[in-house]
Amino acid sequence: MLNKIQLIVAFALPVLFAITIHEVAHGWVAKRLGDPTAQMLGRLTLNPLKHIDLVGTVILPVAMLWLTGFLFGWAKPVPITWENLKHPKRDVGLVAVAGPSANLLMALFWALMIKIALLLPATASTISYPLVYMGFAGIFINGILMILNLIPLPPLDGGRIMSSLLPGPWSYKFSRLEPYGLLILVVLLFTGILGTIMLPPLIWYLKFITFVFGIDPQIIQALGVGIGIDPRIMMLLTRNS
Repeated sequence: MLNKIQLIVAFALPVLFAITIHEVAHGWVAKRLGDPTAQMLGRLTLNPLKHIDLVGTVILPVAMLWLTGFLFGWAKPVPITWENLKHPKRDVGLVAVAGPSANLLMALFWALMIKIALLLPATASTISYPLVYMGFAGIFINGILMILNLIPLPPLDGGRIMSSLLPGPWSYKFSRLEPYGLLILVVLLFTGILGTIMLPPLIWYLKFITFVFGIDPQIIQALGVGIGIDPRIMMLLTRNS
């Protein structure tokens, strides 16, 4: 099992990429749909410093990973002027879905890194060993961000997608939950309900990744245990697989 320092090193690069590209994806799609706000404010950049929130991206995730082994945090949201969008109600959903879609693409990239690392000769263990753990960290954090953000709770992406799909009056009433969304999310987190909600899609997602890239699920299971995930959870990956 990785120690705390190794764990932070394994997660550092995947986390920075995950939050940066997630936010850039929102801004890029918004620009394509008529809103240049993110570009005008210099947020359509892969420079992570432009997207880091000191508390949400650095202090809280490191503290939670160090103390609990669970990763939770946020980046600075990319500014969107919804009124600039060509079809605001529809486009809100398209902008929202861009972030989780970017996380899925990044997860596939990190899975490819694991596949490449597993094909390296044993003599290259100094490269392959860190790469497989970093690859799993990338798969894991992007999966967590994708699934978390798809929960239909404003201001999460899933909440904006739901608001976009609902009829006008229902959409308005649903969007009024937004000021309380973060508080609801924190309550769900600390009561364990959030984990219960996210676990089934997370296991399905990991099975999907292993299937697409032909990676032995037992390898992913071992990597998960290696970064401190409860072995009972990781055993679900090989059940009925």
